[in-house]
Amino acid sequence: MAMRLFPHPLLTVWIVVVWILLVNTITFGHLVLGLVLGVLIPLTTSAYWPGRPRVRSPLMMIEFMLVVLWDIVVSNIQVASLILFRRGDSLQSRFITVPLDLNSPEAITVLAGTITMTPGTVSADISADGRALLVHCLEADGADDTVAQIKHRYERRLKRIFE
Repeated sequence: MAMRLFPHPLLTVWIVVVWILLVNTITFGHLVLGLVLGVLIPLTTSAYWPGRPRVRSPLMMIEFMLVVLWDIVVSNIQVASLILFRRGDSLQSRFITVPLDLNSPEAITVLAGTITMTPGTVSADISADGRALLVHCLEADGADDTVAQIKHRYERRLKRIFE
């Protein structure tokens, strides 16, 4: 019964938390509305979620989020510096192909989203076989260094979380 009412319990919790953060007020009415949304949205979309992603290391998710937050702050400073103090024609902007060791679609999606959230990089495409990401970098000295950094900072942690 509980699984039918809450097909994705973590999603329900996240929806309630995001709702409270969006309205920026904790009242009984907002909690109830958040809970109603948190129940209805997963119920109506559960047909599109045939399986649940398996999280093997929940504590690693905290480490991953902290690394991503740190990288976002550092990248913001680096991109601001590039914009303020460098001429556009001196930037070494390029596309880089990042080969993937990840197999889980959820892990690949999180990696692509993480790359896009980090200022100065955007996930542009995924190969047809799902084995490589095309990433655009605003400033990249060497493709090998950028690939190694993505694999070391993000991919290996996501592999431990999802696979």
